[in-house]
Amino acid sequence: MKRELQGRYVTVSTVGEEVKAYLPSPLPPSPPLAVDGALQAKLDQAMLELGCLGGMSGLLPDVGQFLYMYIRKEAVLSSMIEGTQSSLSDLLMFEIDESPGTPLDDVHEVSNYVAAINYGMKRLADGFPLSLRLLREIHQVLLAKGRGNKQFPGEFRRSQNWIGGSRPGNAAFVPPPAAAVPECMAQLELFLHDRQTVTPVLVKAALAHVQFETIHPFLDGNGRLGRLLITLLLCDSGILSQPLLYISYYFKLHRPFYYELLNEVRVSGEWEKWLDFFADAVIASARQAIKVTRSLHKLAETDRQAISNLGRAAASVLQIHQAMLAHPIAGARNLVTFTGLSPATANKALRQLEKLGIVEELTRQKRNRLFRYRRYMDILNAGMELPE
Repeated sequence: MKRELQGRYVTVSTVGEEVKAYLPSPLPPSPPLAVDGALQAKLDQAMLELGCLGGMSGLLPDVGQFLYMYIRKEAVLSSMIEGTQSSLSDLLMFEIDESPGTPLDDVHEVSNYVAAINYGMKRLADGFPLSLRLLREIHQVLLAKGRGNKQFPGEFRRSQNWIGGSRPGNAAFVPPPAAAVPECMAQLELFLHDRQTVTPVLVKAALAHVQFETIHPFLDGNGRLGRLLITLLLCDSGILSQPLLYISYYFKLHRPFYYELLNEVRVSGEWEKWLDFFADAVIASARQAIKVTRSLHKLAETDRQAISNLGRAAASVLQIHQAMLAHPIAGARNLVTFTGLSPATANKALRQLEKLGIVEELTRQKRNRLFRYRRYMDILNAGMELPE
């Protein structure tokens, strides 16, 4: 449904030139959303897929182990969109104090994203509302280390920013003036809390994401926090009990269309077209997450069965296997710490896992050996390749 401009342009002077900055109208859209039968069916399907994904966590024997890796996968994917080169393996090696294969700034950004998700989820679990204060706190964690740590973490911007281009005059988009950011964000908070009108959660997540990206309230980290906002809303509402949905991959796959839709929303109010795309993103991402979860669970059970046939050695080998479900790249010393086994017992167990083809050594050295849970990592890495 085409509407008028969903905001207004204001003239700002920045870096020596005058440009038109876009000031969005508060949510919800006006006139109201026109959700026809086809779009409603797609939104219902997206909710059904989210319900299936949420139910998966109840079937897992140790959801914490799977969640540990899911969060890291989303962190890598979301950071890849911003141009980092860090892989999942780089992050896991960094976390056990091993040298990653990419620049430390890249790995710091991904590690910060993991910390930001965990921080946000803990605050929500402790009863803190999803609010501007929480978003600023999460942003402070997100930019704690790496390239963005000089960009005023946790503070709304006090200067003009722009998206694309070498300067505001040739930018693809110029967000609201800095002076308007606090009021824009205050209006977004009212929408999140259903102060104006009650909005279904999935629709709210879709609309709030666009509004956040349009306001671009921080000097850095807006893309990552805008995508994280979707997950936080779904978890805060109880749609998901754990942050198992990683939507960044779908946005990256369809990046040109994604940006085209954001612009169409701003210029002609094509909210329904955006909702259709967003529902597709949720459906595809939830199905992929379910597929990966089932594959990981099946692999873990198959490998446990193989280990249980080892006889007396099985107990210690199962402990190492259990540790590697949470840390699929780990050093022998790390595994001793994780399990409490003696170095001799842990190394003997690792040799057994190598014979079974479950783990492979990455270092080929006598000391400080590094191991990889090969098939587990292969499943996690599937679909991580992103187009340029």
